[in-house]
Amino acid sequence: MIIEKDKVVQFHYSLTTVDGDFRESSDKGEPVAFLVGRNNILPALEAAMLGKAAGDNITARLPAKDAYGEAVAGAVQRVPIKHLATKGKLTPGQVVKINTAEGLRDGTLVKVGRFNVDVDTNHPLAGKALDFDISIESVRDATAEEIAHGHAHGAGGHHH
Repeated sequence: MIIEKDKVVQFHYSLTTVDGDFRESSDKGEPVAFLVGRNNILPALEAAMLGKAAGDNITARLPAKDAYGEAVAGAVQRVPIKHLATKGKLTPGQVVKINTAEGLRDGTLVKVGRFNVDVDTNHPLAGKALDFDISIESVRDATAEEIAHGHAHGAGGHHH
């Protein structure tokens, strides 16, 4: 079965910034699952997977504009600590989750005060070109419920 709209894909990935500053991998956990055509992963990464099948391996280099966008200068905001979903000791440089009206958003702490934090609201990987090594584990038809909800369910996907 090939990867196309309304298929559920499970894959393992290794992600490295082109400058080598950051590395992440799913190899020690469950594969990631997503519903194709529903904006569940980076569009350029999804495009690299279209037409592929289980067992295929893909290497994709995404320029910053096709990954998490270019970093925006001056994107620092003061946020009350109570709006952070991240709990525990806070330190500058730490990536945190912020509760917003649009849901959780990632940010990087610039300064930590007693009641407020200054957060760089750029995605932590904004401005970085990314290298992905992808191993397609499985491809299947999405269920009617997954299509209605707009995301994959089960292992590696969304849990209700």
